[in-house]
Amino acid sequence: MGYVRRVNATSFEDAPDPGRGPDAAADPGRVVLLTTSHRVAPGLLSWPAWQALRDADRVLCADGAHPQLPYLREAGIAVEQAAPTARALVDACAGGSTVVVVATGEGEPHLTDGLARLAGSGRVRMPQLELLPASYDLPGARLLDLVQVMDRIRAECPWSSRQTHEGLAKYGIEEAYELVEAIEAGDRDELREELGDVLLQVVFHSRIAEEDPDTPFSIDDVAGGIVAKLIHRHPHVFGDETATTPEEVKEHWLRTKAVEKQRTSVTEGIPLGQPGLALASKLASRVRTAALEVPLPNGEGIGYELLALAVRAEADGVDPEAALRAAARAYRDAIRGVEASG
Repeated sequence: MGYVRRVNATSFEDAPDPGRGPDAAADPGRVVLLTTSHRVAPGLLSWPAWQALRDADRVLCADGAHPQLPYLREAGIAVEQAAPTARALVDACAGGSTVVVVATGEGEPHLTDGLARLAGSGRVRMPQLELLPASYDLPGARLLDLVQVMDRIRAECPWSSRQTHEGLAKYGIEEAYELVEAIEAGDRDELREELGDVLLQVVFHSRIAEEDPDTPFSIDDVAGGIVAKLIHRHPHVFGDETATTPEEVKEHWLRTKAVEKQRTSVTEGIPLGQPGLALASKLASRVRTAALEVPLPNGEGIGYELLALAVRAEADGVDPEAALRAAARAYRDAIRGVEASG
């Protein structure tokens, strides 16, 4: 039999084998390995993928529960549930037939490895093999994996399932400091890891918030809120206003933020629990941005001296907290040097 027809077969071996036809040696045919992303809604396939599916002599899929199958069948594509060996697949293509394999998992490595071994043997006339991505991950798609993993951990992990916002608060502070340390150290690998740890805190707290009986919210609500805020606070990007310098952008941001929060003082919204030098610098920054003339309070002692240094540093464009940490690291190295020499 020199042709292949589409059948709704559950066994690959039950279908006609074109490898036995008179034209088998003339054209080795074509195998199309169709891969899809589980992070993209099923059915949203590329046009080349739909073309390949419609033009195929047979469409195979080993997983009867593959999320794409209902959409393929709805579109009139007859899909056989079958997991052929590499040799059986080569035989099915003989005579010029095209077989599309809807990949499962990691892209059917057992099948591609088997085809590679057959090709390497030199004893088999191989069909044309094409890897066709039918859907692609968009930027940020791996965040969906993180949300799914967090859902499962929250449900099944004895420790994670008992955590609260209050219990996790200290970890948020720790991870933020570790992120700053990675930035200051210039360690790219460490920076990537610490960004992930900070992101975990966001997703973890959002997952816990879903369970609140009175005012639940999800990671989508968190993301939607920050998207709306960014768009609103960037009218020079998403609206009709213009800004050509970082200073103008900051003015836009603060002005819009003041309207949103309806604050009566530039000091509102500044967390007083942050480190002292950072707090002093933030206050000085708000004063300078608002063009206020505020004299430093009169007082004696190291606290007032540090306040004056922090205000001076902010005026000079220096982060006093970062400057002190850099000096402290130099002091640490000096201590270690003395210890090593002693």
